[in-house]
Amino acid sequence: MDQPSSVTPASEELAAETPTAPTNNAPPPSYVKLAMRNMVRKRATSLFHFALTAAGLLGVLVGLAFVDRYFNS
Repeated sequence: MDQPSSVTPASEELAAETPTAPTNNAPPPSYVKLAMRNMVRKRATSLFHFALTAAGLLGVLVGLAFVDRYFNS
């Protein structure tokens, strides 16, 4: 009733072929980490949005300076 060593049952073969999934007990990544990863993936879009934001902020500051100088003179 002993089986030769070259013959293994099917269940043992399946267990040997399928890798065990590691248990991931780490918390999900933070929103900052996800945003950074997204910025790296979509580089052109992120740079375009940064340029728009910088131009808008500069426009607001120059506009406020102009209004302040115009109305305080």
